[in-house]
Amino acid sequence: MKYRLEREPNGQWTMTDVWKRGHALLTDPLLNKGTAFTHEEREVFELEGMLPTQVTERVRQAKRAYEHILHKGDDPLEKYVGMAALQDRNETLFYQVLADHVEELIPIVYTPTVGTAAEGFSHLFRRGRGLWITPDHRGRIFDVLGHVRSEDIRLIVATDNERILGLGDQGAGGMVIPIGKLSLYTLGAGIHPAYTLPVSIDVGTDNRRLLDDPLYVGWHAPRLRGAEYESLIDEFVDAVKRRFPGALLQWEDFKKANAFRILDRYRDTIPSFNDDIQGTAAVVVAGLLAACRMTGTKLADQRFLLVGAGAAGVGIARQLSHTLGEEGLAGEALIRSVALLDSRGLVHDGRSDLEPHKRTIAWPGDLAARLDTGNVLDLAHTVEAYRPTVLIGTTGRPGLFTEPIVRAMARHADRPVVMALSNPTSRCEATASNLVDWTEGRGILATGSPFEPVRFEGRVIPIPQCNNVYVFPGVGLGAITSRAGSVTDSMFAAAAAELASLVTDADLNAGMLYPPLAELRTITRHIARAVALDARDRGVGADFTDAEIDEALEHEVWDLDYPALRPV
Repeated sequence: MKYRLEREPNGQWTMTDVWKRGHALLTDPLLNKGTAFTHEEREVFELEGMLPTQVTERVRQAKRAYEHILHKGDDPLEKYVGMAALQDRNETLFYQVLADHVEELIPIVYTPTVGTAAEGFSHLFRRGRGLWITPDHRGRIFDVLGHVRSEDIRLIVATDNERILGLGDQGAGGMVIPIGKLSLYTLGAGIHPAYTLPVSIDVGTDNRRLLDDPLYVGWHAPRLRGAEYESLIDEFVDAVKRRFPGALLQWEDFKKANAFRILDRYRDTIPSFNDDIQGTAAVVVAGLLAACRMTGTKLADQRFLLVGAGAAGVGIARQLSHTLGEEGLAGEALIRSVALLDSRGLVHDGRSDLEPHKRTIAWPGDLAARLDTGNVLDLAHTVEAYRPTVLIGTTGRPGLFTEPIVRAMARHADRPVVMALSNPTSRCEATASNLVDWTEGRGILATGSPFEPVRFEGRVIPIPQCNNVYVFPGVGLGAITSRAGSVTDSMFAAAAAELASLVTDADLNAGMLYPPLAELRTITRHIARAVALDARDRGVGADFTDAEIDEALEHEVWDLDYPALRPV
């Protein structure tokens, strides 16, 4: 029997028709309350004698569970394993601990620690969570989707594991990304875990280290490609539509060519988006809008140099161009404002090697010739020629932003903006301390991974983290709440604008481009409302009034309390 979750008129969340008793109930992470089971529940569900006699409220349970995590010492991976074990034992308690220590534990359950967990997945594996779809399931994916724990799946995060963070192909280990993303959805948006499903589309791996590992748990074959890969994705999307009508599907960590093709192919077939392309772009644009408030300038006054033309880089370029166009920039001025560099140099339409997803943001060849940017391998020359006010890296190449490059940029900009966004920390284009030193403390900085504040000439300079968690939970909640038939670029633009508006003057004065992560739930609620309103106004969402949207958001959000259990 599947989980059935209801929201009572009084706001109480209830798991209905619970048939499990005794040990089976205690080992079910969605139903288990541990020592929080009341004496009445222990009698009804045949738990008497199976727990210590003292009934413990959730707050005290969370304190004890957090102490267990602290006992793991200073090793982030050990803490990750401890949090995963808690999630597998008692999901409600896992989210309470995470909510109590947001800024401390998000880097543990997601970036950067999740990258280490992906690399060692087969050696860390303890218990399956979510669903693995392999080529062996061809023709049966609809049936396999029926094996999940709930019939009411509203949100799916799926990856094919080929571009996990900046680490590349991690095979079955990529599953930690959908699991982590959905944990952040529940934390930030309050989407109950019973409504969520992490999926690994495990089509093999070209990572020789994994294939040579006798403990590797994934589909043991070279990565599936071409028509067979495409048909498997087709079947997966069709099965999701039939099994979970109306579910939102988030694509995660696909190789760039597949990422753009899949996004464009299915975005109007099923409500879906790619967080690497669209979510990253929205968070970056929000940070840039905040930086402009900090300097008293406009986005249209800037020159943006983006280094790295993968999913994130192209996505940022697209969103920036969209936003600049909304601000009134057009023609050659709009084109010149955003320059994108890949491993072969400036992206322009005179190149014969240009991939399709880059053509929409390519410069005209004659404009590129006039700029004479040189090759990206000589990035310092490009910086001298283009004189960017904003430098953004999404390359996964540690140390790419060298001292000469950053100092050259700082000579041409009073307040240079530098975003070194590659994850995990080991892949960052520059360290925070170096960026502060090389911009002589004038830089407006952000990184993809968390860095400690930097001391410089008697000041303590915080390093904002450009973290997608600021945006994707709100976009997801807003799309689900508004019953959006598709997830549009304008919804991400609305999310970016709303996030930027939530940065206070006090945040800006402190050098922060984003509001505190501790306020994630409030931030997500605001963004979800902005997204739902945009979906309605653009005709892709239900025709709700503002008040109905607010009511629907209130109804969707789980407060992290234990659900009541109604026995069958």
